[in-house]
Amino acid sequence: MEEKSIDNSQHETLGSLSAVYKLQMPDSVFEKLSNFIYKAYGIKMPPAKKVMLQSRLQKRLREMKMASYEEYCDFVFSKEGEALELVHMIDVVTTNKTDFFREPSHFDFLTQTILPEFVARERHKTTLKIWSAGCSSGEEVYTLAIVISDFMENNKNLDFSILGTDISTRILQKAIDAVYTEERVINIPLETKRKYFLRSKDRVKPTVRVIPELRKKAVYQRLNFMDENYHIQEKFDIIFCRNVLIYFDRDTQQKVINRLCSNLRTGGYFFLGHSESITGMKVPLVQLKPTVFMKV
Repeated sequence: MEEKSIDNSQHETLGSLSAVYKLQMPDSVFEKLSNFIYKAYGIKMPPAKKVMLQSRLQKRLREMKMASYEEYCDFVFSKEGEALELVHMIDVVTTNKTDFFREPSHFDFLTQTILPEFVARERHKTTLKIWSAGCSSGEEVYTLAIVISDFMENNKNLDFSILGTDISTRILQKAIDAVYTEERVINIPLETKRKYFLRSKDRVKPTVRVIPELRKKAVYQRLNFMDENYHIQEKFDIIFCRNVLIYFDRDTQQKVINRLCSNLRTGGYFFLGHSESITGMKVPLVQLKPTVFMKV
């Protein structure tokens, strides 16, 4: 049998990739990047996050064939880097963890309280407008679509639309595609899966996709919570902003909630994540239940 060998160019490539893995991010680079990430995106990056940032940026260094974090940092803050790399960097930095039917009590409140009230108040067919702020890969958006669609079966005067926003363009594309591994939907009742998901024919890497009827109800756009103007003209009946504010400091949280509330109609509902609170904040919200609020 012929013995295969690796030529010198392959040795050099493997060596350079190995070198990237061994690179250490200097404190000066971390400080510069973390300060920028906080000022531009509101995301706290204390020194304890240095290892995480270093690890997550390794792939970008390999893809861009850069030899050091200093080189990467210089590029990020160059004119070319600002135009080409900042979006990629924030995609790498942001954490996107979500599930279908996460914090189910919120969806119970939606079906048992909000939707019946909305239908009773509106005499003619009308559209319920919902904003999923920090929508990640779309699980929250499509959970809302499923819950409301089920409710609509006995309430024909109701329609809905959902805006999903996130800072990560990469994760927004996943939401738009609406394709998930079967593991992601394993806890959804079988009847619901049959009703709202299409199964792939690939049994090696089985996936499901949200049906077109629900995908058409959702619109996605990129949004940075640190922007002074969100450039969203609509007034919403419901805003979900769950498990996003935990990455911001208290002052930033208050500013973001007030900006979001400017697009929430009076009497509209605002949902936070289970570990988030508005206690002590100057915001136009009153608490109805833990993490469920109404705009006043």
